[in-house]
Formats: sequence, structure tokens, C-alpha cells
Amino acid sequence: MNLTLIDWLIVVVCIAVLFFVVRLSKSFVKSVVDFLSAGRTAGRYMITVSQGMAAIGAITIVGQWEMNYVAGFALRWWEFTMAVVLLIITVSGWVIYRFRQTRALTIAQFLEIRYSRNFRIFAGILAFISGLLNFGIFPAVSARFIIYFCGFPLEFPFLGLSIPTFPVVMASFLLISLYFVFSGGQIAVIITEFIQGIFSNLTFLVIIIICLFVVNWDQVYQAVITAPKDASLINPYKTSAVPDFNFWYFLINVIGVIYVKLSWQGSQGFNSSAKSAHEAKMGEVLGNLRDIPKWLFLVLIPVLAYAILHHPDFATTAASVNQTLSGVGNDAIQSQLRIPLVLSKILPVGVMGAFLAVMVMATIGTHNSYMHSWGSIFIQDVIMPFRKKAFEPEQHLRVLRISILGVCIFIFVFSLVFPMTDYIFLYFAITAAIFVGGSGAVIIGGLYWKKGTTAAAWSALIVGSVVSVAGIILQQMIKDFPINGQYFWGISMGVSTLVYIIVSLLNRKDDFNMDKMLHRGAYEIKEETVVVDVVPIKGLKMLGMGKEFTKGDKFIYLTAYSWTFIWVVVFIIGTILNLSGDVPDSSWMSFWKIFVYINLAASFVIIIWFAFGGIKDFKEMMHRLRTMVRDHKDDGTVKHN
Repeated sequence: MNLTLIDWLIVVVCIAVLFFVVRLSKSFVKSVVDFLSAGRTAGRYMITVSQGMAAIGAITIVGQWEMNYVAGFALRWWEFTMAVVLLIITVSGWVIYRFRQTRALTIAQFLEIRYSRNFRIFAGILAFISGLLNFGIFPAVSARFIIYFCGFPLEFPFLGLSIPTFPVVMASFLLISLYFVFSGGQIAVIITEFIQGIFSNLTFLVIIIICLFVVNWDQVYQAVITAPKDASLINPYKTSAVPDFNFWYFLINVIGVIYVKLSWQGSQGFNSSAKSAHEAKMGEVLGNLRDIPKWLFLVLIPVLAYAILHHPDFATTAASVNQTLSGVGNDAIQSQLRIPLVLSKILPVGVMGAFLAVMVMATIGTHNSYMHSWGSIFIQDVIMPFRKKAFEPEQHLRVLRISILGVCIFIFVFSLVFPMTDYIFLYFAITAAIFVGGSGAVIIGGLYWKKGTTAAAWSALIVGSVVSVAGIILQQMIKDFPINGQYFWGISMGVSTLVYIIVSLLNRKDDFNMDKMLHRGAYEIKEETVVVDVVPIKGLKMLGMGKEFTKGDKFIYLTAYSWTFIWVVVFIIGTILNLSGDVPDSSWMSFWKIFVYINLAASFVIIIWFAFGGIKDFKEMMHRLRTMVRDHKDDGTVKHN
């Protein structure tokens, strides 16, 4: 085994803390809203840190490492421009603000309010199927990481039998996750994910610093320049030969970030957990800063691993890693395990344990969020609309837990039998597109366009899913099919949007009452709207700072704007220099070195800032959960007049 007793003690202590927190949260689950949406009590820091952790399970880390081992720093360069898109989305409260105004517990509940009950059921079924297929590989990828990183044997003796390690590891993590969700619902998810988020970011920075002592920048440069021509890991203008994860992959991602906002329901519990629409919006803005340490870790570590596997100074380490990989499954599985195996060879005692703790907590956390989400969606958006009588509160909580158990069993079986043959992120793209390919048009149109119709929603969602399912079938039937999962996602988004607009215009009806759905004007809920400033919109208010903004909120906005603006200016200058002449690789290497150190410094500030903000939010959340009066009729059922 690769770990010492000290490493295992670190892992045990971290898991014990999570169990303690889950036990604490159990007493606060007194209603369906508590279980599904943490009673709508979470503040901005709790929301942004926990949601960020929910989105970075062990499978996400492995998938990002796969991608960045191929693309290197080059893909990160194009993402500087996407930062502008993300900033505009977050500071405007794109989709999230209006969705929170609807007070819906799930996206499909909103779809019933906006369109019809039958459409809600159809969308719920489609989202559920898409989510299960997407979620189905999570346990397998996470278990393989644990086995090979720890150096576990592939089989072990038990009662005279030879038991395979793989299903045992999967089952262990799924059972822990199941206990967490059963006990505290979304309250437990948010609190445990927040703790994991702070600990993980600190561990990421420690690992980065250690790896930079193991591999110096000269060794990195000497290794990356050996990459094939037009497949550079450092020069983004020499990447035309990069397979799959190239400029077009990035461009579809940019469009997708705008289009699928709140479409993907893997962590849907966070969408309705904020204590107000304004707090949800501020959580989104903080998310742009929250991700700095995470993205630094996900981009830099694969580049350093590439150097270790390609520089002659590390030939012994590379040979050991390659020998292990040669005995592992197919190319796709080898790709998943390459960087974890490199880290297992270079991390010192204690740090190995801390990183394993991060990956274990990330595995449990992502399983928590996804099992909670997909199990809840099946009950809230598939079963409940068929019922003529609402569930009693205790009965409602019981069926939610049964549904979550069903999700757990399915993903365990799916991970055992599904043959993974593609990159993780390409698999994610095509399976998610079964629902999000058409749902983006439906959600955006429903929240922002009063002329959008129910017929248009049906048409867009059906077309999007048909394109995606066709892509899955073609890729399974035809080896090396030229259109990958990312391209199919792009096609489904474009076709679905066009269909939604055309059908809405052809199928004209009376304009929808947006004020009633969004609780505006005569329908406003006073206690959820705290007016801080009533000065007419001008100056800084044109940047998205409305009547609910305090001085602290404005500081956060300006910080997010400034950080993004700096890197956009860098991108513009870099583009001009590259278009006017050939920039040598040595200059690019110097730039990425400076980029890493700037982001390292920013990461330390962010971790401390968000930790203190989260502690304050936690205290307020506990107070609200102890004192608020529950409305047991608020269970996700849509009351039609």
C-alpha cells in the first residue's frame, strides 16, 4: 500500500468530522423544504463554497486532469475570454435570480407553473433519465482512483473466497453517502460540502507548492516543448492538432455556460436553498473568485505530471507509472489513472493522506448532492404531479428517501457493467445533452419571454433529446465516429433554440403573466426583498448593482469585475502580439509561470475570506432553522387557480 498510518489517521479524522456534522443537522430536518432546500436559509458564502465542492467530485478532478493533460495551459488561455461571459451571467443574476423569485423547489416545478403539468412530468422523466446515465459512471471512476492511488490489491481473501476490491470500495462510499443524505437532506449536504470546500482548497495549494519543489520550471519547459507540432501545451495559437479538447470544444462550452444555466439538475438543491434571490445572486458572483484555487490545481497538476512522465530526470518514476498502467483495462481507464499514479509517487507522508481525504470527501460529497437531486426530482417532478392528493409530511420524506435509495442501487449496478471507452468529459457532454440540449431554450424562454408557449417547450425538449440520443447510438455503432459528444451537444442547443422561437411565434397565445410567476409588483413578497438603495439607476448601478446592494456587496462586485478585466486585457495584448509576430515558447512559459504565482497569492486570500464568511453564514443558518415556523403546505405542489 502507498499510505502510512499517519495518512490514514488524517482520512479517518476528516470522515469523523463529517459524520458529526451530519448528526448535528439531522435534528433540523422538520419539513419537506428543509430536506429539499435547507429551509431556504443558506447565505452566500455557504452556498458558493458548498456548491463549488458539489461540482468537483473525484470524478470531476480526474476528468479535468484527463482534459488538461492533453490541452495543458493552452485551453486555459481561451477561458480568459469566457471569464467575461461568466461575469456578465453572475452579476446580472442570469436565470438564478428569476428562478429564485418563482419560489419553485425544482426546475420542473417551475416548468409546471410556466407551461403545464404534463410538460413538467415529461421534463422530469427526461431529466431523471439523463441524470442517471450521467451519474452512472461516478462510483466506478472514484473507486478506481482510490484503489490505484492507495495501492490496494485488486482482490482480497474473505472466508475462503477471493473478493474483488472494486465493488466493495464502490459500495462503501455509496453507503456512507446514503447515510448522510438520509439523515440531514440538503442541510447536511450544504454544511458538509462547505467544510470539504475549505479543507480541499487548502490541500490543493499545499500539493501545488510541493509539486513545484519536485519539478522546476526549466524541467517543465523542456518537457512541454517535446509535445507534437500544433499540439502545444503552452502556446494556445499552436493547438490545431489537439484532439477533442481544442478551441471548438471551448467555444461550445462558452455557449453552453449561457444556455444551460440551471438546466443541469445534478446539484439542483442549491438552486432553491438561498435565503433570498439576492443571496443566490451574490453566491454566483462569489463563485467566480471561489474557483481560482480549484482551477489552478486542475490545470497546473496535469502539466507538472506531463513533465514528470516526459523529462529524463524522472525516468524512474515514469517507468513505474507506465508499468502499472500497462496492466490496467483500456486506454480510457489508463487515461483516468495516469495523474493519480504520478501523485502517488511524489507526495510526502501526510500530504498523501490529506489528498486522499479530499478525494474521499469529494466522492462522498458529489454522491450526496447527485443522489439527493435525482432522487428528489423523481418524486417531486415525476410522481407528485400524478397524485391527486398531496403526501403527508412524514410520508413525503419517506418516499424521498426510498427514491434516493433506488438511485444509489442503479448507479452501483451501472458502474459495474458499463464499459467506459471515452474521455469522461465527452461522456458527460452527450449524456447530459439528453435533457440540457433542449431545456436551456425552455428555461430561458420561460423566465424571460412572455410569448413563449407550451407547444414550443414540448418541441424544443423533444428535438434536443432526439439529437443527443442519436449521437449516443451513432458513437456506439460506428467506431471513431467523427462527431464527438461535445459537438452533438452544440448541435442540440442550436436546433432546440430555433425550434422554440419558431413554434412560439407560430403558436401565438395571450402573453403569460410574468409578474405573478416572479412575485413582482402586486404579487411581491415583502420579507424577501430588502431595499437598501432607491436611487435611480446610473453610474455603478449600471453594472448590475440594484436596490438590495450594501457597500460590501458593491465591493464584491467591483472585485469580481476587476479580476476578470485584468485577464481580459492580458488576453487582448497577447492576441495582438501573436497576430503581429511569432511569440516564442520560452515567452509563453514565462507568462504561465507568472500566472501561476499570481493565482497562488490570490488563492490564499480567497480561502481565508470565504472561511470567515461561511462561519458567519453558518451561525445565521442555524438560528433560522431553530426559530423559523415551517409551512408544511410548501412541498413543491403547484396550486392552480
